[in-house]
Amino acid sequence: MKLVVIGLGSMGKRRIKLLTGHFADNVRVCGVDTRLDRREEVEQLYDVRTYADLESAINNEQPIGALICTSPQTHPVLTLVCLEKQLHVFSEINLLLDSCENIIEQAKVRNLKLFLSSTLLYRKEIEYIQLKVHSTSSKTHYRYHVGQYLPDWHPWESYKDFFVGNRSTNGCRELFAIELPWIIRTFGPIAHYHVVKDKISSLEIDYPDSYMVTLEHESGHKGVLHVDVVSRKAVRSLEVYSEQLHILWDGTPQGLSMYNLEAKQMESIETYQEVDQDQRYAANIIENAYLEELIAFIGEIEGQEDLARYTFADDLTTLAFIDRIEGIAQ
Repeated sequence: MKLVVIGLGSMGKRRIKLLTGHFADNVRVCGVDTRLDRREEVEQLYDVRTYADLESAINNEQPIGALICTSPQTHPVLTLVCLEKQLHVFSEINLLLDSCENIIEQAKVRNLKLFLSSTLLYRKEIEYIQLKVHSTSSKTHYRYHVGQYLPDWHPWESYKDFFVGNRSTNGCRELFAIELPWIIRTFGPIAHYHVVKDKISSLEIDYPDSYMVTLEHESGHKGVLHVDVVSRKAVRSLEVYSEQLHILWDGTPQGLSMYNLEAKQMESIETYQEVDQDQRYAANIIENAYLEELIAFIGEIEGQEDLARYTFADDLTTLAFIDRIEGIAQ
């Protein structure tokens, strides 16, 4: 099969690297980007053809699917264009509610696969945490802090030059969109919440840089979620606890541990995950989950069912809740 990767920035290159490295026997890749420097870099690094516009790529390459790796604000329009061109669609994380319902309907009418990235749901550590929480008979509480200093997200470019600097697709909103899908899947739908937000940095942004959100789940589980773009040390720090369970996780494959009730000590949990680390990113950004998503997407194109762990329908609920957190909707 042939796939077109639209957008050759950091995520586009990541997807092409994984596709050419792990699916060389049955997948061919081409790329699209308006920037010549990105096209030349991808052609040199991965030996794939690139185009300045999608129409040319489709006419010349005849792909059956597209991976949308552009900035989030462009996703709705590009997704609809790809569906109109009869392409199965893989979309990177979505941050806007725009056109979501129409996208779902258009994919259904055309009988096309629609796959939405939610990378943490493919992490082995998250699978383990979910298993333990779902199997406990007691209510749990959790404390979760996720943050990284915004200028460090893409150290090769200014934070003002990509989507996290935009209020509608800001850095905190992206972190919520990354984390809430697995939190809701693990602890249950949210019944009540309370938000405290602030701007404590000198960053040139027009949105809050720090959030503290108390979450009460329908299951009875409760937690406090701290999200920020201020932390100078990149952090993903989770603690889940009850009288039956105590789990710690620092966001890395090696950083998961659980309290042994009999031995009365914390013990490291091995999730048997081979780590393929991109050194440009923080240690808690693991390439394996990105690969697992591509395996699922390709599997669905090939006719396998229900491989996606997160859908556009799920995202409608998540993004509507993020709107409420940010005060966009009540």
